[in-house]
Amino acid sequence: MRRARVVVVGAGVVGLSSAVCVAEALPFCSVTLLAEKFSPHTTSDGAAGILFPAEFPDVPVERQRRWFKSSFDHLLDIAQSQHSPEAGVMLSSGWQIFKDASADKKPFWSELVIGFRFMTDSELKRFPDHKFGQAFTTIKCECSSYLPWLEKRFRRAGGQVEQRKANSLQELSNSYDVIVNCSGLGSKLLVGDNELHPIRGQVLKVEAPWLHHFIKDADRKTYIYPGMHCVTIGGTRQEGDWRLEVDEGDTKSILERCGRLEPSIGKAKVLDEWVGLRPSRRNPRVEREAVQLQGRRVPVVHNYGHGASGVTLAWGTALDALGLVRQSLHEVLPQAKL
Repeated sequence: MRRARVVVVGAGVVGLSSAVCVAEALPFCSVTLLAEKFSPHTTSDGAAGILFPAEFPDVPVERQRRWFKSSFDHLLDIAQSQHSPEAGVMLSSGWQIFKDASADKKPFWSELVIGFRFMTDSELKRFPDHKFGQAFTTIKCECSSYLPWLEKRFRRAGGQVEQRKANSLQELSNSYDVIVNCSGLGSKLLVGDNELHPIRGQVLKVEAPWLHHFIKDADRKTYIYPGMHCVTIGGTRQEGDWRLEVDEGDTKSILERCGRLEPSIGKAKVLDEWVGLRPSRRNPRVEREAVQLQGRRVPVVHNYGHGASGVTLAWGTALDALGLVRQSLHEVLPQAKL
């Protein structure tokens, strides 16, 4: 009996997570990770990588909760293990602050992070423009370390890696039994998804070793995230903007806004400026469809469109994708040992 053949397209955090889940759970499959770009050249590499769920309007809250819990628990295990430094995964404590006191005080994820509570009046005094805040501990996952660590894990599970661009699903249809599409913004062309659009994000990496707590303004544009080797400050959320060049006006705005939240940022040395395009749509697409390719119906499992929540939800949606791959293989190869 031949081995089932699965290809995962895309090597960002969603693609690599999906590839690892499939390779480890289905050892009777031959799994190939195919992508044009690998770390350190993916969008995920520059992400701040701190776990904060956004809320998606048409995804049941229970499903969003499961995605986040699975991702949080997976990364918490790594953060509390000997792999933490190599994988770039660490605990991070701090504050999310709101200018509007009528904010969503207890979001669906409040019981899934560690030590969630409301900020006291004395804590809020340092943020005079803000009326309400939440304090908690979450996880920071630095993809420039995490992606190479995941790729090693994928190879240990027997996975194969191929670096080239997939121009169409047709070119993959004869070589694989199931296609897992994690191509992010590439899905606009690969599967003709016109709902997908970029949200341009610009961040700075700065040297500020005296900062130990994250500060996130609920406007979703201004944040300070200390990491293992530097502090990520940002940012921008520019919808439909395809520019990958650093914008000096954005750099100035980021330094000014973050300086209002944390005046000592003015003393930080800027180490790097980075721009990435978040693959955004109204809701992430995590589903399967049968696509007619070269005369046969090929199962395609989609897992893309996470926007700024790629790191936050990657492992949870990868587990959903694994379930969809398993269902697909039962249908196309009912005799396979799955």
